[in-house]
Amino acid sequence: MKDDHSIADMQELTESLLRSYETEGGINHLRGHTLPSRDAIIDIVRDIEALLFPGFFRDELLSASNLRYLTGSRLVQVYENLVVEVQRNLRFDRREEANGRADSVVREEACAIVDHFFRSLPSLRDILSTDVDALLEGDPAARSQEEIILSYPGLRAIAVHRVAHFLWTHGVRLIARMMSEYIHSRTGIDIHPGAQIGRYFHIDHGTGVVIGETTVIGEHVKIYQGVSLGALSVRKELAEKKRHPTIEDRVTIYAGATILGGDTVIGHDAVIGGNVWLVKSVQPHALVTSEPRIKVIPPEEQGNMWSYVI
Repeated sequence: MKDDHSIADMQELTESLLRSYETEGGINHLRGHTLPSRDAIIDIVRDIEALLFPGFFRDELLSASNLRYLTGSRLVQVYENLVVEVQRNLRFDRREEANGRADSVVREEACAIVDHFFRSLPSLRDILSTDVDALLEGDPAARSQEEIILSYPGLRAIAVHRVAHFLWTHGVRLIARMMSEYIHSRTGIDIHPGAQIGRYFHIDHGTGVVIGETTVIGEHVKIYQGVSLGALSVRKELAEKKRHPTIEDRVTIYAGATILGGDTVIGHDAVIGGNVWLVKSVQPHALVTSEPRIKVIPPEEQGNMWSYVI
């Protein structure tokens, strides 16, 4: 009787959910093309990391004798998997075109994008090597490139961002967002794939860093944990405008600083102190600080009071 009752309950719940699917269509995807797979995208990201940093991100022993075979086989696997997901992304983007182009045409376009991406991998590795160098040279605690690649969340976030940014600029935006949010969940570093970031980029510690979609960052820039490069206004009608700041070359931004606005430019070689709030441009070589009044009460004067900050 209990089993019969449970079955009846399940049938009733099924019908109730089906009714909600009809009335709450905004959070359903029932009649369109298959969406990109989150699990597949995560696997692709991990395989791309293994191609960018061979010997670091997969449990395999690489040697001169097997490197060619393992690299080639991984390239073939990632290529086919990524083409499938890019096709799904393109189909989703054209969902209003009533199935628009033939599957063969969409696959051809997906293959062209993935071909271009694969041809960019050597130059992408070159850029990432500058990011590793920036961390090694800029962090006294870093003792080797291997330590940085294996244990620095900032480098991993930058690496996946550079992959996602390529896809974003080539129109594969849903997958790019999925990649960026996956690595955000792993590192606590939120970089929108639309952000433009130059070489020798250094994120130290990294937790809580936010870099918005239209941010432009030059070369040899260093930022610390809790930095936000955000929009001054979040109105939807500004979606296609530059909403986030420009950071020129050799700028250092310390922990907790917030820099907002599409017209805000931080001039080259400037230093932005911790917890600074900026909504206006800063000239090159400037030093920007926030100087709260701090009062330290020595023990003999405290009585029952704690030291406090004003």
